Amino acid sequence: MTLALIAGRGDLPALVASALQEQPIVCGYEGIDVTGVDVDLTFRLETLGSLLLALGERGVTEVCFAGGLDRPALDPIKLDAETAPLVPMFMQALELGDDGALRVVLQLFEKTGFSVRGAHELAPDLVAKGGVYSDQWPDAGMRADAEIAAQHILDQSPRDVGQACVVGGERVLAMETASGTDKMLSGLPGAAREARAILFKGPKKGQTMKIDMPTIGPETLDAAAAAGLAGVVVDAGDVLVLHADQCAARADAHGLVLWARTGE
Repeated sequence: MTLALIAGRGDLPALVASALQEQPIVCGYEGIDVTGVDVDLTFRLETLGSLLLALGERGVTEVCFAGGLDRPALDPIKLDAETAPLVPMFMQALELGDDGALRVVLQLFEKTGFSVRGAHELAPDLVAKGGVYSDQWPDAGMRADAEIAAQHILDQSPRDVGQACVVGGERVLAMETASGTDKMLSGLPGAAREARAILFKGPKKGQTMKIDMPTIGPETLDAAAAAGLAGVVVDAGDVLVLHADQCAARADAHGLVLWARTGE
């Protein structure tokens, strides 16, 4: 087995690579600052066909997507000959929501003969383990808010919006959009602080977990604290927690609850 790591922003690519027995072939998207691993191949949407060919020539049989990537725009001028036949599939993907586009990408790699492995499969220690990571524990109000948040994410799944929301006082105060979690937190109303609201993160119903598993890291705890929240709650088994020890330490430093809920 030879694996290619399609690497994006953040620490996830390096954490996945460190969990592997053999060094993967690292592919970085042009213009993305990939950290913690050395990039072997650089590509862009308009040269994806050539990348698939190059991976096949190098004996790659499996690929893993890890790290953040923005949805790219297609520039016809930069298309190469190997990628031009894929344009109809690209156009379909770009017209779909985030999860729909990721499904098209997943199908493209699988139809080309590659097995797509999720980061959670290759680095299972990163998956949220049920329980409370922080010194602070969730109270009854926070547990009720977490239940409402989890249901809200499921209810909003058909809209294909975000993987996170903010709930306080049993009211949904904000929902993540394509702009991301940080943007959502920066625009929270003052009621979030007063209600001791939580940031909840979990997968949408039917989400493409092999490519887009929800993720938190130490910066998530910093952002939640800056927004005046009382805690961060994730679904155990369905969310990646990067640098779990650091996350717990940040939660304690900020006086936050960090909880991976189970059984709901």
